[in-house]
Amino acid sequence: MSKVAEVLEIVKGLTVLELAELVKAFEEEFGVSAAAPVAVAAAPAAGAAAAEEEQTEFDVILTSAGDKKINVIKVVREITSLGLKEAKELVDGAPKPVKEKVAKEEAEAIKAKLVEAGAAVDVK
Repeated sequence: MSKVAEVLEIVKGLTVLELAELVKAFEEEFGVSAAAPVAVAAAPAAGAAAAEEEQTEFDVILTSAGDKKINVIKVVREITSLGLKEAKELVDGAPKPVKEKVAKEEAEAIKAKLVEAGAAVDVK
């Protein structure tokens, strides 16, 4: 492997902050300006931020059973196909995830059912 290829492999493993530090060190060491490469290096970070905004899997987390605990247990059983004991433990142990890695529409439907039963729910 050539030295250039080795350096490229090392740079690929750097975080954006580490890469910015590296560019600054190059500028100071060699007395040059790297304005264009910095803009190119920032582009992948912007792409990563856009990818985070397009979340496709969501977790439905029961934060509180509320006053109507029995109704919430019934809904949890319906949603998860858990037995009575397991559903009760999930509700009693809130905050706990009810469903993980589901589509946005399904997560919203689950949240609506649980809120209707009297629970407090977060979708993350």
